[in-house]
Amino acid sequence: MSLFSDVPQAPPVAVFKLTADFREDTHPQKVNLGVGAYRTDDCQPWVLPVVKKVERLIVEDESLNHEYLPILGLPEFRSAASKVALGDDSPAIKENRVGGVQALGGTGALRIGAEFLRRWYNSVNNTATPVYVSAPTWENHNGVFADAGFKDIRPYHYWDAAKRGLDLAGFLDDLEKAPEYSIFVLHACAHNPTGTDPTQEEWKQIAEVMKRRKLYVFFDSAYQGFASGSLEKDAWAIRFFVSEGFELFIAQSFSKNFGLYNERVGNLTVVSKDNENLTRVLSQMEKIVRTTWSNPPSQGARIVSKTLNCPELFEEWKGNVKTMADRVLLMRDQLKAKLQALGTPGTWDHITQQIGMFSFTGLTPKQVEYMIKEKHVYLMASGRINMCGLTSKNIDYVAQSIHEAVTKVQ
Repeated sequence: MSLFSDVPQAPPVAVFKLTADFREDTHPQKVNLGVGAYRTDDCQPWVLPVVKKVERLIVEDESLNHEYLPILGLPEFRSAASKVALGDDSPAIKENRVGGVQALGGTGALRIGAEFLRRWYNSVNNTATPVYVSAPTWENHNGVFADAGFKDIRPYHYWDAAKRGLDLAGFLDDLEKAPEYSIFVLHACAHNPTGTDPTQEEWKQIAEVMKRRKLYVFFDSAYQGFASGSLEKDAWAIRFFVSEGFELFIAQSFSKNFGLYNERVGNLTVVSKDNENLTRVLSQMEKIVRTTWSNPPSQGARIVSKTLNCPELFEEWKGNVKTMADRVLLMRDQLKAKLQALGTPGTWDHITQQIGMFSFTGLTPKQVEYMIKEKHVYLMASGRINMCGLTSKNIDYVAQSIHEAVTKVQ
């Protein structure tokens, strides 16, 4: 008998299981609206032109080699990534109280930050500090903080299913009731899975309560630039909280806005009160990284670093990002218009009111099941769809499928 005979079979990761089911489907009109990756209007992955250009530059650079990077990562990548999040003119950067940790994607940045907080935040080895995540949230948030050792992970009100928008009153009430020094994971922009973000005025209300209640802010920034097409607009909440004097973490991912999904390029930006605190925090981050992945990979970080640090390449990249964002916005407009033209019951304004890669359609689990089994349109059980999976060739079919699901399945 194997030593591992009692190991239970783990359930598959939902979004990857959905993709596997889609691949096995032989229906000629099948559509994948599940996995969160950009697709062109031909439904193909897109290698950004600026990324191709920088990859050639890297290949031809005789000065590069495959030596280890520093434990905290490529310095010029870390500083450039933090600058993208906080802005060139950030007082926090000028005051030398901002640092970065290169991580294995946004998930790695979240995990390193969570591990540090579990060890050092509030009190040493305090696993009882509550961590709040939005209801709903990206499924990995709960797992990352639980695996880091936090025992008390709670939801906070976010999505109002009735009005298909933000439950600001419930959100603020949860902030008021949370124990002081609780940790709140906030989506910087393009909330996953709902696509619903607070307005700037609403962010100000959120910040006021969090500051007064001494709550810790951990931003997850996976879609900067990709949401609206503007780096500045998508980073507004982060920059406002920093301007209000918050110490905070920002988990950054460059998977979406660089199309570097398999390179796992992430950064954990640390904003401290002063340089002395920052130095001590980063010294402990180094210890955590050393026993986690020891040293980060270089290729993806070099691509991002060369792009962000060269004015010409930076401008080209912003144009590439806007191309992606504009296509998503176009698909939102067209899907809403087609559903309205079909006379699909209910309001569909939320399709265009939401932002970013995902839309929380409001479809019920039974309607989702109908979409998958009868129409071969694959989407998450929550009703979340990836807007990038829509194209000029399949959007009529998807709209008709949604119409059928809503009218036939109650």
